[in-house]
Amino acid sequence: MKKFIQQILQDENGVYSSKRFTGILCILALITSLLLNTFTHGEIKPSDALVNAVALFSFGALGLTSLDKWSKRK
Repeated sequence: MKKFIQQILQDENGVYSSKRFTGILCILALITSLLLNTFTHGEIKPSDALVNAVALFSFGALGLTSLDKWSKRK
């Protein structure tokens, strides 16, 4: 399991990627927030703007990571 997590956080060159780490962290925060919101009252919920901002940040971080795979650096 430890090796699997290490492989997720590394890029194709074996270097740890901060973009992947922040993207995965944002996704875990969103999942936790949405699950807690499911089981709590309606007045205790995150704002829609905050949820959208975290979702866009995680999409951007993981999207930029996948773009790095196909872009060739000289």
